[in-house]
Parts: sequence; C-alpha cells; structure tokens
Amino acid sequence: MSAPEATSAWSKDHPFPARLTENRLLNGPGSAKETRHLVVSLAGSGLHYKAGDSLGVFPANRPEEVTELLRLLGANGDEPVSSVQLKLTAPIPLRDALTTRLALAGPTRRIVETLAAKTANPAEQAQLAGLLAPEAKDALTAWLDEREFVDLLAEFPGARLTPQEFVDHLRKLMPRLYSIASSAKMFPDEIHLTVAVVRYQTNGRGRVGVASTFLADRAQPGVTPVPVFVSHSHFGVPEDGARDCIMVGPGTGIAPFRAFVQERAAAGATGRNWLFFGDQRQATDFLYGDEWAAWQAQGRLARLDLAFSRDQPQKIYVQDRMRENAAELWAWLQAGANFYVCGDAKRMAKDVDAALHEIITQQGAMTHAQATDYVKQLKKDKRYQRDVY
Repeated sequence: MSAPEATSAWSKDHPFPARLTENRLLNGPGSAKETRHLVVSLAGSGLHYKAGDSLGVFPANRPEEVTELLRLLGANGDEPVSSVQLKLTAPIPLRDALTTRLALAGPTRRIVETLAAKTANPAEQAQLAGLLAPEAKDALTAWLDEREFVDLLAEFPGARLTPQEFVDHLRKLMPRLYSIASSAKMFPDEIHLTVAVVRYQTNGRGRVGVASTFLADRAQPGVTPVPVFVSHSHFGVPEDGARDCIMVGPGTGIAPFRAFVQERAAAGATGRNWLFFGDQRQATDFLYGDEWAAWQAQGRLARLDLAFSRDQPQKIYVQDRMRENAAELWAWLQAGANFYVCGDAKRMAKDVDAALHEIITQQGAMTHAQATDYVKQLKKDKRYQRDVY
C-alpha cells in the first residue's frame, strides 16, 4: 500500500486526535516574543509527512470566553443549535458549538443590524443607528475591528438574542496550518512545530490567537486531544541531494528549514545548506541556536547569516544580509542552488524578493526585465519556492 493510501483514514474531514508530548518556550528571559517548540505525537495514526508539509490543527476556544457568552445570552449551554455553516445533520449543544465549532471573533455589520432590530433601549438604538448610518461605513469597520462577539453582547444588553439567533451570525472555526519543523526521517512518529503565541489587547480586553494559545495554554501534554491532519505541500527539499539550498526564514519562518536540514542530513545529501535567519535579539530570540551551531560543527550547515534587528541602533533584516553576500549568493544560484523563503508574506517575503531581483540584476549584469525573466525561470524550475502566510 502506498503512503497516500495508508494515510486516508485521517484527513481534514476526519482529523486524528493527537497528543502533545512537549511544550517548551524557545525565547530567553526578557524577550518581547513568546515562541514555543511543540511536539505532536502521531503514534497509532498511520499519518505520513515530508519536509515542507504543514500540520493542520483544529483549536478550541477559551472556556472563559464561552462561559461569558453563555452568561450574556442567558443560556446554560445545553440549548440545541444548528448551523448552515457547519452542515450539521442534527442540532448540537450550544456550549459545544461555541467551544470547538464556531469562531468567536470577526463580527460583521449583520450582527450590528440584528442588535439594532432587537434592542428596546433608546440609548442603544441611537448608538447602533449612528454606527449603521451610510456615512459611518469606515467608522463602523474600525469599531468592529476593535471588537469580538462577546463585546457586542456586553455593550448592548438590551438586545436579547436567542442562542440560535446568535449562532446564525458566527462563522465556522477553521483549522490553522503550521509549517512542520521536523523530518519524518528523524522523527517518523511525531511532528514538531514552531509556534508564535499571539496575545494582544483591543477595546480594553485581552485577545488571543485561538490556535496558538490552544496549543500553548489549553492543550495539556499527554491529556488533551489535539485534532490534526497533514496538509501536503509543493514546498520541499530538492530531489537531487547534490543540489545546494539557500533558505531564508526569519522568526517562525525557520520551522521548515529545521526540517530541511534534518531531512538532508538523514538522507546523506551532499549539497550545501545556507541559512539566513533573523529575529529581534540574539540573546533571547535565536530560535534553535544550539542546533544550528551543532549542524555547522558537523558540516551540514555551510553558512549561517544572522540578522537581529534590535541588537544595534540601525535595524538589520535578512534581506540586508542577502545584499551583503550578493556575490556569493549569485554564485550559488549560478551553480544551481534552490532558493527558499518562509514567513510573513506582507513585508518580509516582498522585501526578500526585491533583494533577490536586485542581486540578480547587479551580479548578473542584467537589465530589470532580464532579472525578472531569470526569477520566473527559477520558479518554473521549482528552484525558487515560497511558504508564506
């Protein structure tokens, strides 16, 4: 039986109830960040993965937020509710729907319209009417951006919604995808993740990333089921082990490259590995620093270029390190190296792409159009791959 057939028992529609076996903080004391190394056991699942794949995680919402919503709704949690979003064949208890099936963030204009129709409180009616006025469109968007559904129920207690009326406004709670930070050749029965835990405040309330805090805070190692599935990706190490790899992965973008180096080491790949990594401070944010030093000592990591933005007055990023090493980077590309990027799509990946074009233009003595064509060919040949989010 082939690997894909062997994994068919567990999927996005039928996730495997995995368990965490390790949850440790990667950042040092004093860091502005909270990044965790998590180990998910695949024991008994039959699931297979390759370096470059992602793990899908179905999270659960915070129990305290669910409890507050039930209180504001005047509900006990046992009320049966259905949802078009969830495609349920039969109603389920309200508490279950709010805990694991529905997203509690991202309210839209529609809930504001419902509250306006339901409240008999004159002050609430006036405030809601102001928010819904045609000229207040931008103001409403900004107002909603600061709020989650629990805020709206708390701020407009005069609008009494039934559990079903409330649920009708909620979207499906979607799984989160995390780049896998381990190689199945080294860890066949587990998957490692590198997770940035999201915590922030808006409208005077503490907010969290649902999945990151589910993994960091609420999933008890060895106890809490963590529903997971493997999401296979185009992203991966070259089939030819003699090919060099240039990897750019600041922050949690380091995850797949930890897997790549493990994979290539386990496979006895002879190609060189060059890693660009960046974060805020080397003393507190050098993720897996000891491991990279060990790979260097073993000759598995030919080059390691670091960019810690807050360790000097002028901020330095991975794209700056690329430019500093332009001649060698160009030489590696000309010798057939693959170029990989993982991490933030909005800024970092764009900045790295711009630096790559600049380096090719300058070092290859090309016009802008020629450099663009060169990059297009890299992508066509699958030598330029991105895992960005």
